[in-house]
Amino acid sequence: MQTVELSKEINPHFFDMWTTDKPYIVCNGGRGSFKSSVISLKLVTIVEQYAQQGLKVNIICIRENQKYLRDSVYNQIIWAMDILHVSDEFITRVSPMTITHKRTGSTFYFYGANDPLKLKSNIVRNVAAVWFEEFANLKNVDVFDQSVPTFIRQKPTFMDKVRIYISYNPPRNPYVWVNEWIKNCENDPDYFIDKSTYLDDELGFTTVQQLKLIQQYKKNDPDYYRWLYLGEVIGLGTNVYNIDHFHLIDQIPLDDPIRAIFYGMDVGHEVSATSVVAAGLSIKGNLYVLDNWYYSPAGKVNKKPPSELAQDIHFFIEEMSDKYNMYPAQMTMDSAEGALDNQYYRYFSVHWHKVHKLKTIDMIDRVQDLLAQGRVFVLDTPDNQIFMEEHKKYQWDENTMQSDDPQVIKVDDHSVDAFKYLVLDNERELGLKY
Repeated sequence: MQTVELSKEINPHFFDMWTTDKPYIVCNGGRGSFKSSVISLKLVTIVEQYAQQGLKVNIICIRENQKYLRDSVYNQIIWAMDILHVSDEFITRVSPMTITHKRTGSTFYFYGANDPLKLKSNIVRNVAAVWFEEFANLKNVDVFDQSVPTFIRQKPTFMDKVRIYISYNPPRNPYVWVNEWIKNCENDPDYFIDKSTYLDDELGFTTVQQLKLIQQYKKNDPDYYRWLYLGEVIGLGTNVYNIDHFHLIDQIPLDDPIRAIFYGMDVGHEVSATSVVAAGLSIKGNLYVLDNWYYSPAGKVNKKPPSELAQDIHFFIEEMSDKYNMYPAQMTMDSAEGALDNQYYRYFSVHWHKVHKLKTIDMIDRVQDLLAQGRVFVLDTPDNQIFMEEHKKYQWDENTMQSDDPQVIKVDDHSVDAFKYLVLDNERELGLKY
């Protein structure tokens, strides 16, 4: 193992966390604090220390869903191996997802918490450490409570304890289970709790570009900045969105042309409206709400059937395509809707993409992230006035706010839902990291 000066790779803030002898190490705080980087370096160091003694140890890495493993904890461990100059000592595999030390057989195993039976029936021996990354994204604490005893039983005979590492960004809602859970941990002598932010970066790992982005959040939405980067539990408020963050404009600036058009659709039924939001992603990364096709059957004797809705929506998309000389990059709709999609496909041989919906608060987070960066602009068209009005009125249901799953008032929210689906389904293209 090539000599690495860890004091140049780990900010002084984390020295106590690195050296603590407590079995449970909780690292929470804001985005960009490098807590996950430090944990990954610690885990690789543990494997290397025992490898020098010819001993085999295994590490368990867990996220809330298996599909997120490769882009997060798996790549984070590979990054740590590169930093420590030990990559050539390991074999990496993605099916099954493992990273194995060639000489000792010590292995990193990666599990999704969405398969709790696999965690509870763990047969991996010699477990030295377990890492729960993005811990707050677990549905509840049950997976943790039920799986940790299993891993602890598999500790090596030459170790006195299994180390449990937990990392997450605190949710805004004070009533989410993890915010209640951490209060109990604060009085438990077995827990070391660390809170960090990007301001703890004394070694200058945060780039100038990142700092500029952080300042952009701070300027546009101070509360969102406090939550996202300072890790403060700021609460939800009553109104979901600050309407001032939807910047109303007359035209798209000449120096920021759009490069892709996305469509999001929320389908109504007998008494509720159908909305299709068209939004253009610009070369500067801004999102321009171009227009909003909106049909409400309320008060109408003869309501439009799916066959007529499909034709009207297709005509709207063709109009947008002609106006901006650009075909749709993505057409997204509610995953629960089938009839209108089938009708649309029958007429035009095109299926809408069914969005994989998340909890309401998680979908809202994507939109609020864009708004806090000052990247959402709305063209001043007649139907976009409906878009603006619905977002202005969009509110949390006060009867659910003191719960871990707050809900919104489902009234006049059709363009709101359409926009949420659009943003969620294109979060990678929009540069949103979750």
